[in-house]
Amino acid sequence: MTAALAVPVAKTPQHRNEHSPPWVRPAAFGLLALTAVLYFWDLTASGFGNSFYAAAVQSGTQNAEAWLFGSLDSGNVLTVDKPPAALWVGTAFARLFGFSSFTVLAPQALMGVASAGLLYLTVRRVSGPIPGLLAGAGLALTPVAALMFRFNNPDALLVLLLVAAAYCTVRALEEASPKWLVFAGIAVGFGFLTKMMQAFLVLPAFALAYLIAAPTSLGKRLLHLLAAAAGVVVSAGWFVALVEVWPASSRPYIGGSTGDSLLELALGYNGLGRIFGGEGNMGGGGFGGPAGGNTMFGGSSGLGRMFGASFGTEVSWLLPAAIIGLVAGLWFTRRAARTDRTRAALIVWGGWLLVTGLVFSLMGGTVHPYYAVQLAPAIAALVAISGHALWRGRATTGPRATLGAMIAVTAVWDFILLDRTPDWFPVLRWLIVVLGLLVATVVVVGVPPLRKALAVVATACVLTLGLGTAAYAVETAAVPHSGSIPTSGPATSGFGGGQGGGPGGGFGGGFGDEQTGSEIGQLLAKTTTKWAAATTGSQSAASLELASGKAVIGIGGWSGSDPAPTLAEFQRYVADGQISYYVDGGRGGGPGGGSSEITEWVAANFTATTVGGQTVYDLTQ
Repeated sequence: MTAALAVPVAKTPQHRNEHSPPWVRPAAFGLLALTAVLYFWDLTASGFGNSFYAAAVQSGTQNAEAWLFGSLDSGNVLTVDKPPAALWVGTAFARLFGFSSFTVLAPQALMGVASAGLLYLTVRRVSGPIPGLLAGAGLALTPVAALMFRFNNPDALLVLLLVAAAYCTVRALEEASPKWLVFAGIAVGFGFLTKMMQAFLVLPAFALAYLIAAPTSLGKRLLHLLAAAAGVVVSAGWFVALVEVWPASSRPYIGGSTGDSLLELALGYNGLGRIFGGEGNMGGGGFGGPAGGNTMFGGSSGLGRMFGASFGTEVSWLLPAAIIGLVAGLWFTRRAARTDRTRAALIVWGGWLLVTGLVFSLMGGTVHPYYAVQLAPAIAALVAISGHALWRGRATTGPRATLGAMIAVTAVWDFILLDRTPDWFPVLRWLIVVLGLLVATVVVVGVPPLRKALAVVATACVLTLGLGTAAYAVETAAVPHSGSIPTSGPATSGFGGGQGGGPGGGFGGGFGDEQTGSEIGQLLAKTTTKWAAATTGSQSAASLELASGKAVIGIGGWSGSDPAPTLAEFQRYVADGQISYYVDGGRGGGPGGGSSEITEWVAANFTATTVGGQTVYDLTQ
């Protein structure tokens, strides 16, 4: 049984490529092509996707400083509440090809294709081309991946960078290469500049795998890990240092922070606040409160959260199989050599899954279901590696029974997940559960040693494991998504439905993307001042920016409570003739009242008119 799961170390990558079957390269390109079709098909049906980030990209095309800092407005009053790495990429694409719905969404689709390809290459280095292809396809066909690689949130770039880091770690493990391990650290560091400390959740797995399995002395392993840690610090820290030393008066306010500090944002609102609650995060329970506490968007905290109503259909289709495969793989390789590559790969992907999954399950601050896309590469890799190895070991009872359990559990769990949307393709869940239990029985009893029979059963295994998640992913790709909290699956009505949460801009959305072409959009488009308008909250400002193509100040940032601009600053902008209008009725993404004194000052000193159903104040009069 151990031999079935332990893979000997190959001499060199070139040695493996020389003996690759002729079908491997066409199959790999086929994987990339089909993934591209899934992610690019009718991409612009989602409009600008998340208007918050789309407006920041538009601002970056209009002003270089806004591009560097990730400003919401090209006048650089304040930034979005995330670091700007994803915006750097999106803005570069829009600058090259022009700002449009396609150029806003296409970078994420390209990242999805690249992620599937990199995962294929990573798994192939350990287990061969078939598991590599299965892993790449498994990632591409995870519903939350089909959602986020067609949407302009930062998660797409985060996943690509973390898969790249895993690839570098696997390369480092082959020959105890400090160079490749440092490359892995650099990739994770840029992941920090994408979604801050969320990127660090994979580090324990990578470090443990290298510490255990790298083929060199313990002292060198520790030194290599220190070098990789330096790579993380440098690649993540250079921009943090740049923001800290740049005079605050000549750069935008760091949105989401309480002290205009990117480091404070990383440790507070986007760091420990997400885990324990507070720091502007909504929710409680988990790490930050009583067990089972609810975090508004992600359901009750606890070990079952990834299987629950919010996260289950996003990512958990193959999660039970991945857990079974991980446990079985570690057991069957328990007597393998310290440097065994299969066990090292299981530690890489299993550690990624367990640490990230536990944090997402137990965190007490704001957590959104689409965060689960970070789990998708690990789940796909574990199922592919362990499933293929167990199939190779089917001559003995243990691997055969384990593989049968993976298939049967997946079939039953897919039935449960599909039953949550009973009106969508109802026959599919019955087809999967019947086929799955039948195939599992055949596998456990024993596959006839005939070539055609083996091929049929192997194909049936793959279909059973992948049919539910694939169907849901294709349906997800066929549904337009907008707002700030998109969800996968068939289109539904109400908050958190398949088309995204909240009108236009998501939760706390403000005016909505349909503002394009309306009276107020046309009014702002005619302005020539530095800012066409100001309104309360970044979401509302983003909608107005996309409608007019002009800069709009989102007073108070996402929540409406950021101290930017202050009343004195706003009064100076008005006195200098830099703002044309104040649009009343905007709001942020959550509770906050830091902008109320500006609203009161405007109402007391300027005359209100109505334009396109909105109350507008002309600040130039």
